[in-house]
Amino acid sequence: MLVYAPAALLFLVFCVRVARERRKFSNAVILGLAVLCALAAWVFQLVRSGSASGQAVAWALLGLGALGILVLTCLLFLNGMQMVRKEGRSPTNLLSLLAALCILGVVALLVTAVVVRTPLWVGVGVAAGGLAAYLSFLFLSFVFYAFLYGRLRVRRKADYVVVLGSGLVGGSTVPPLLASRLTRAHAVHAGLAKRGGSPVLITSGGQGPDEDVPESHAMADHLIARGFPADLIEREDRSTTTDENLRFSKAIMEQTKPDYRCVIVTNNYHAFRAALTARRTGIRGQVVGSPTAAYFWPTATIREFTAVLVAYKRTNAAICLLIVLGGVLAWWARHNGAG
Repeated sequence: MLVYAPAALLFLVFCVRVARERRKFSNAVILGLAVLCALAAWVFQLVRSGSASGQAVAWALLGLGALGILVLTCLLFLNGMQMVRKEGRSPTNLLSLLAALCILGVVALLVTAVVVRTPLWVGVGVAAGGLAAYLSFLFLSFVFYAFLYGRLRVRRKADYVVVLGSGLVGGSTVPPLLASRLTRAHAVHAGLAKRGGSPVLITSGGQGPDEDVPESHAMADHLIARGFPADLIEREDRSTTTDENLRFSKAIMEQTKPDYRCVIVTNNYHAFRAALTARRTGIRGQVVGSPTAAYFWPTATIREFTAVLVAYKRTNAAICLLIVLGGVLAWWARHNGAG
């Protein structure tokens, strides 16, 4: 059982870190490493056993992995086509199609490297495979921990519920995506009120160039029309980005109650990245998500993951550079070996 010791240790570290601070991307990485170590240990034991059944299971896992890549590529392609039909051909809506093409490109490079085996193609294959493995690991870790984070319980008490804006339709109408956030915020507020509190709900969002009113005002009107008490709503109407949503809302909360606690509401695909931003901003509170249309989730998740990669661009650039250098080293070794 010692072969599982690294996985157990990593999982213990993960639990301790989550208990101290939930809003860290490193939590996702440590959990991913724990799962990866456990899976590697299990496969190692199966192969080491030498039994026919153990080797069959190991080969079956490889086959399932290959099948999973094929299915994922097809689903991403179909989702990309659906996004184009329903949402238009903006660069963001093409992310699923781009991801599918990237997977096909990496597979083509790896197959070419295996078949041709020239020094150049070996180097390219090592670099492409390493980059694909690294980004896939980070993406799966991100998705799994984001799913887990969204299901952590809200703290028993909070002084504020902050709803992040997302744009209006026709200049003044709350779209379904934003309405989903407001519905979840109303439910969270009701749950906190049942516990004896009377939290203030902050609608956060400024006025865009194509909007007739600030998002926060339209959001407040939407809530009031559905029975929410107007005297418990505070409007933050200056922000234009998620970072500004959180910073300006933080200023409102600190001005009234310096030792505040809050719950931030956004859509489920955006919750973990909003939590990372809230931590960097110094906000004391948890982020919860509201439901999103199934067809919108893959593209939105890829966009959120890309934003997280950019947020940690120095670390990711350094690791990717090391992987590329590994490809150069493989080319050099193959070239000298062939010579």
